[in-house]
Amino acid sequence: MTLHHRPVRIASRRAAQAVATLGAAVLLLTACGGGSDTGSSKPSGDKGVAADSASAKTRTVKDATGTAVEIPAEPKRIVTLTQEDLDAVLALDIKPVGITNGQGLDKPPAYLADKVEGIDIVGNLLQPVMDKVVAAKPDLILAGDMQDEQVLKQLREITPATLVTMAPTDDWKLFFRGVGNAVNRLDTANKFITDHEAAAKAAGEKLGRNKGAEVSIVRWNPDGPSWMENKQFASGVALEMGLKRPASQNKDGNAHTPSLSLEKINEIDGDWLFLSTLTSDGAKALKDVQDKPAYKELGAVKNKQVVTVDGSVWSTRGGPLAADVVMADYVKALSAK
Repeated sequence: MTLHHRPVRIASRRAAQAVATLGAAVLLLTACGGGSDTGSSKPSGDKGVAADSASAKTRTVKDATGTAVEIPAEPKRIVTLTQEDLDAVLALDIKPVGITNGQGLDKPPAYLADKVEGIDIVGNLLQPVMDKVVAAKPDLILAGDMQDEQVLKQLREITPATLVTMAPTDDWKLFFRGVGNAVNRLDTANKFITDHEAAAKAAGEKLGRNKGAEVSIVRWNPDGPSWMENKQFASGVALEMGLKRPASQNKDGNAHTPSLSLEKINEIDGDWLFLSTLTSDGAKALKDVQDKPAYKELGAVKNKQVVTVDGSVWSTRGGPLAADVVMADYVKALSAK
């Protein structure tokens, strides 16, 4: 059986926009122990959920595809199948019983490593090993943006409480609120987001001469660089801080662009250039191009304002803990000069 692997998200993902409205926002509380949909367009807060949970053992929520799923009112054994799901539950002070490796990695992402020590790994990103999932005895599986129906069927045979937590164009805040609602901690998720937004705004005000600087955000692939559109994860954090994007990158999408040829490398220039890779092939391609005149002529390169960042954080769909890491990376780089 071929298991689903998350595809590289490029501009063609805009075709999913029509269905994206189902998103994590429809991870809605509907009723305890079954019942009918309330029709609410927003998840309920922790207090309302707690009151309902006291009188029943299960709740019904809609996942990111709009599917109604019965889940434990207070899940105790959560398995996460994506880095984003893992990030979200850890931010909610929940320790899962099974996790997958990080995006492009054969281990958990470094920024979460100290928080997941001792937790069983049940496969790679969106590629669960079913025997390992069974051994984890989950009462709730958070399946990220899993689209492989065969894999989802197998997971639901392990536990019917399997949630697709992300639609194709959900940002990390929408997704995080959905997960927060699913595990009865929506108020906690909302507070985290509020605190993060306030911290990002405050940090941006303290950047001195780099306040409002133009930042180019680029992932180097084996076949060349691609830059992030404005609604993609690390770009969104930059905008929260009052930073700007170069004119060539000021596009209101939520994807990485297709890889650029060397002839178009000027599109990645900016006051500052933040570079990441996800694979060893991408890292090699970046190293190779750094000796070429076209790369050396970039303004950010000439001004020695190029920053290498962790692609397993910056080039993902993002999560609450990752957002704070990216913010800290901006502050460290832009406060230094």
